[in-house]
Amino acid sequence: MPGTDADDAVRTAFRIVGASAAFCALGALIERITRSDAPVLVEGETGSGKEVAARAIHYGGARHAEPFVPINCGALPDQLFEAELFGHERGAYTDARERRHGLVAEADRGTLFLDEVDALTPKAQVALLRFLQDQRYRPLGSARERHGDVRVIAASNRPLQAMAAAGAFRQDLLYRLNVLHLPLPPLRARSGDVALLAHHFAERYARKYGGTPKGFDAATRAWMASYAWPGNIRELENWVHRQVLLCDGPLIVRDGPAPHAPEFEAALPLPNYREARARALEDFERDFLLRALKAARGNVSSAAQLVGKERRAFGKLLKKHAIDRAAWFGSGGP
Repeated sequence: MPGTDADDAVRTAFRIVGASAAFCALGALIERITRSDAPVLVEGETGSGKEVAARAIHYGGARHAEPFVPINCGALPDQLFEAELFGHERGAYTDARERRHGLVAEADRGTLFLDEVDALTPKAQVALLRFLQDQRYRPLGSARERHGDVRVIAASNRPLQAMAAAGAFRQDLLYRLNVLHLPLPPLRARSGDVALLAHHFAERYARKYGGTPKGFDAATRAWMASYAWPGNIRELENWVHRQVLLCDGPLIVRDGPAPHAPEFEAALPLPNYREARARALEDFERDFLLRALKAARGNVSSAAQLVGKERRAFGKLLKKHAIDRAAWFGSGGP
């Protein structure tokens, strides 16, 4: 959908707030992607705006008047993925008391957004691949094959190419999803955009609660510009939301230095190097193990394979850090 209307639709859907070189390049790429109907893979850190980018592509394209249907792949149990995606007939399984259309049918002629596609199990990956080959599917319990007409946009906060190389994601499915690639820059790479976004969010929440928009004092602006924002735009929005509610007066003032500020770090006594290194390594290992287990839905064998370790070695690390898989992820899985 070329022309001014398309540009306006993209800006409206994406709520373009930014002026950095990285953001301008992103906006230009989104506008180009809206001109086609091919599958898109959006990759970026948590909180960097993957769903907002997906909506910009949808509402800036030819399918803008049709449904945009998001699905969180990481929240669906393996056994329900096909039923949720393709629907089912009455009696297809124990709890199927009535016929139900799936999300593919709901998104017909529109866009199906697969968020956290990296969390799909091998079985779910096969089902999705089969559908993407020709957009034909069969609802559970149905004898009739149906055709879907959807644009597929997938999002991942982990690099799918690396997962595919490690055997944790199907290479053929990656090829189907990654026709067009949209990498989102983290907020720390968007120089100057933090202040613009902060004012945007401050105005939004002032309107929501019927107050007067607040500004930011000089020290707070300096802190916002120097902070790394590991949670990206979502973290910034939540912080501004909280400050609008809690700060009195016309200016938002952040008390105390930033935790990462050089003057704060310099004031702390330096720990022993070996002790600090050992503690950092322990913290890293524990966090890494938990992330691997989460990605594998608590399955130790799958988690070990995902990170390239023998199951026995992985189990020893779990024991070393006193991680009880069942306590964290339930009793299912080996």
